[in-house]
Amino acid sequence: MAEGDVRANVRDLYDAYGRRDFERVAALIHDDIDWVIYAPLSVFPFAGPRHGRAAVLAAMAEIAVHFSLESYQPDVVIIDGARAALMSGVSFRQRATGRMLRMRIAGFLRWQDGRVIEYREFIDSFDAVEQALGRELQL
Repeated sequence: MAEGDVRANVRDLYDAYGRRDFERVAALIHDDIDWVIYAPLSVFPFAGPRHGRAAVLAAMAEIAVHFSLESYQPDVVIIDGARAALMSGVSFRQRATGRMLRMRIAGFLRWQDGRVIEYREFIDSFDAVEQALGRELQL
C-alpha cells in the first residue's frame, strides 16, 4: 500500500469517526483487526484488547454509551509504509456527570488491503482517570 493511500485512509478514518459515521468507520476496519486501548478497565470498560471488526465496533458503541465525542483532532500524523502514528487532541463529555475530559491520544495503526488491521491507543491513563473520577488520586 502506497504511503499516499495510507495517509488518505487515515484522514478518511479519523474524519468518519469525528462525524460518528460508523458505517464508514466499519468499512475501513479489517475483518481480522487486532485492537487495543491501553487504559484501566475499571474506569474505562471499553478499553483492553479486541479482535475482529464486530468486537471493535462493539467497543466503539460502548464508548458512545459513556462519552459523547466533542472533538477529535489529529495534530501529528506520521506515515511509514503501511504504518501510521498519530498524536491527537481529544475532548469527550462524560454522559453520567457532564464532565469534559480533555486528553492527548497516541494512536498506532497498521493497514492491510486498504483497511486497519492493527491498532494501539495510548493515553496518560493517570490523568484520564482523575478527569473521569473528577478528583485527584491519593497515592
